[in-house]
Amino acid sequence: MKLGRRRQPKIRMTPIRLQKLLAEAGLGSRRTIESWISAGRVRVNAQVAKLGDRATPADRIQIDGRWVPLRLNRLAPPQIIAYHKPVGELVTRRDPEGRPTVFQRLPRPRQGRWIAVGRLDLNTSGLLLLTTDGALANRLMHPATGIEREYAVRILGPVEPHTLEQLAQGIELEDGLARFEQIIDQGGSGANHWYHVVIREGRNREVRRLWEAAGCTVSRLIRIRYGNIRLGRRLFAGHWRPLTDEERSELLTLAGMT
Repeated sequence: MKLGRRRQPKIRMTPIRLQKLLAEAGLGSRRTIESWISAGRVRVNAQVAKLGDRATPADRIQIDGRWVPLRLNRLAPPQIIAYHKPVGELVTRRDPEGRPTVFQRLPRPRQGRWIAVGRLDLNTSGLLLLTTDGALANRLMHPATGIEREYAVRILGPVEPHTLEQLAQGIELEDGLARFEQIIDQGGSGANHWYHVVIREGRNREVRRLWEAAGCTVSRLIRIRYGNIRLGRRLFAGHWRPLTDEERSELLTLAGMT
């Protein structure tokens, strides 16, 4: 009896939302990719993509006219690093004014590109997490996960007890009610006093705006913790380090991506 060749089974790929597909390929966060789709910068099989479109790695995808080869390897762990952002650096890839950005100091990733987990403004220093996994970055930033961010804040002048109570209870800002989950007095000398504060969301300049809404002047602001990752004293400004296996595992658990 003549044996024929066994036919290889075809692997069927289920289409998923385009922004999720591109985020998992490390091309950006879902929010960033959604803005690209809305602006008409993304095409799937020569057709301009719309929000809600689905695709697979087998589809021909273009961003700004350039073909994007999707090398998805979900078994490979994403790269995650901790960076100590100094004052004066921007969390952006390019600045029209030529100011320094955090991406100029980072190592080249093994694949994809670095995606910042949230932002720190020009005058804020401290811990910035970066990953090559857009889906992970999205989960870490999403308000639904409620991941804690801790900041060291130096306030110029005295702060009355009723002001601290107000900050803990909540203050109405232009984008809604905001509050500190925790306020810890760290002492100080002279006109300056340090506090550690904890928030669970990443609204634009939220920590500064909260203090300013309470009538206080912030003279220095440093992010010292994001979830389970701490800045630490050994990570100097302008330097980065990879996460340990234990840090990575716990962070993925916090993001619900075990």
